[in-house]
Amino acid sequence: MLILQSLQMALKQIFARKMRSFLTMLGIIIGVASVILLVSLGKSVSYGVNQQLGDLGSNLITVYNNSTSKTNQLDLQEVMEYKDIEGVAHISPEIDGSANVLTDQGGKAFSIVGTNEQFKQVHGAKLAKGRFLSPVDVDNNQKIAIIGHEVATELFGFGNPVNQTIKLNGYNYKVVGVLKKSGESLLGSTDKQIILPITSAERLLKNQKINTVYVQASSADKVNFVISILKSRLSLKFENETKNSDSPVFQIVNQKELLDTFDTVNALLTNTLGAIAAISLVVGGIGIMNIMLVSVQERTKEIGIRKALGAKRSTILIQFLIESAVISVTGGIIGIVIGSLGSMLFSAVADVPSGVSVGVISFAFIFALVVGVVFGISPANKAARCKPVDALASM
Repeated sequence: MLILQSLQMALKQIFARKMRSFLTMLGIIIGVASVILLVSLGKSVSYGVNQQLGDLGSNLITVYNNSTSKTNQLDLQEVMEYKDIEGVAHISPEIDGSANVLTDQGGKAFSIVGTNEQFKQVHGAKLAKGRFLSPVDVDNNQKIAIIGHEVATELFGFGNPVNQTIKLNGYNYKVVGVLKKSGESLLGSTDKQIILPITSAERLLKNQKINTVYVQASSADKVNFVISILKSRLSLKFENETKNSDSPVFQIVNQKELLDTFDTVNALLTNTLGAIAAISLVVGGIGIMNIMLVSVQERTKEIGIRKALGAKRSTILIQFLIESAVISVTGGIIGIVIGSLGSMLFSAVADVPSGVSVGVISFAFIFALVVGVVFGISPANKAARCKPVDALASM
């Protein structure tokens, strides 16, 4: 009954001084909204990255070729022999470069990727129109191209690019396919790329160095075995260069390890940002303490009368503690609503899952309550220690 009466009196005081109560809550509102927003954004980013990697599968292995040797490089035939390794499902070697495309406005450089037909499986690429590369295209050095969504829009507008011709560095290439819009991902975006058969790209770019090799294992259980064989073969191939080089000649990255590393870094960053945002809650708590001390000073007459009528010290203490907690919790609830709406808005705009969770909201609510109680102790103690004679004498 005492708590219920104290709660009613606390609400009465808050509504009696609406503007002052709101300004007192403002620090808590900003703190709670910041904590929820920052932690939720971190979780949303993590969900989005996990979703992208999940689409590609955890059995993807990437080999980066950093060799600078002009006489000892990975060639297409050697790379495709990796298909003989037990547990390998797909191999997609890539040569990267750029080429000028003749447009109505003149020449413009576009990103060129030379690869094979297994690029589609490895990258999860999807066609909007036409067809993708075939083994015949690679074997016969066909001058064909598959273009990304943005390339198609820029070169052909709303027209159909399939069976049209584009000039790359002055050579004619027939467009046989258009990729669906992919957006940005950890493996990059295909939207601004022109994909050629790797053999044709070698001639166009005058470069036979395979920069990257994507190897997809048949299952997650085979990944470690495939990596060990790849490491053994590459170490043997680049043995001499490795001995004379201070930096790695090649790198092998496991998709799962990449994901685990990202999750660790993202969690650390999210927690750090959440902790920084929580500082504003402490600032808000100091604001509550100061206003409550002013309130105690203003209500000396009320305290003196209640004590003269027999109110116990604990009754006065509980009343002011509850009042402080109500102010903090009310601000916390408003902050939760603002932070949640902000997080959901970001998720909708960025097209990623919402990171708002019951755990984050519960943490923010409890933190706000604790701040209200902790910073309300000093004003409540001051009110409880007030002597009736002194209080009445000040009237």
